[in-house]
Amino acid sequence: MLKAQNHIKAGAKKVIISAPASNGAKTIVMGVNHHEYNPQEHHVVSNASCTTNCLAPIVHVLTKEGFGIEVGLMTTIHSYTATQKVVDGVSLKDWRGGRAAAINTIPSTTGAAKAVGMVIPSTKGKLTGMAFRVPTPDVSVVDLTFRTTKDTSI
Repeated sequence: MLKAQNHIKAGAKKVIISAPASNGAKTIVMGVNHHEYNPQEHHVVSNASCTTNCLAPIVHVLTKEGFGIEVGLMTTIHSYTATQKVVDGVSLKDWRGGRAAAINTIPSTTGAAKAVGMVIPSTKGKLTGMAFRVPTPDVSVVDLTFRTTKDTSI
């Protein structure tokens, strides 16, 4: 958010952060909470992440239809990113992150489930997630396993 504010100070009228943001930036996912956008108030907004944009609409439908979510686990399969290593090497942050991204499936963490709580406040703290980084140029798919707050039937 601080870097985004520097763009505003330099003359930009609006800034969209294409990643989850903290420190007060409004997180918007189209089709879920876009109606909360206020152009007079929100000069810096976050569009979360591709994985959050994959998960939030599913969660939105479940909550809007009255099923609710008591607890949920999301698993995402996600393309490798520019922050990963091209060849095997040491990663001080996470030993799994030291694997060559383009030839390995790498278990990882994700903040996407937490970010859904910023978009749909009723789910805050109810979702968690894990990720697999895969050697493809483009993909984000989610699997959501959850327990509803309302009884269901077939």
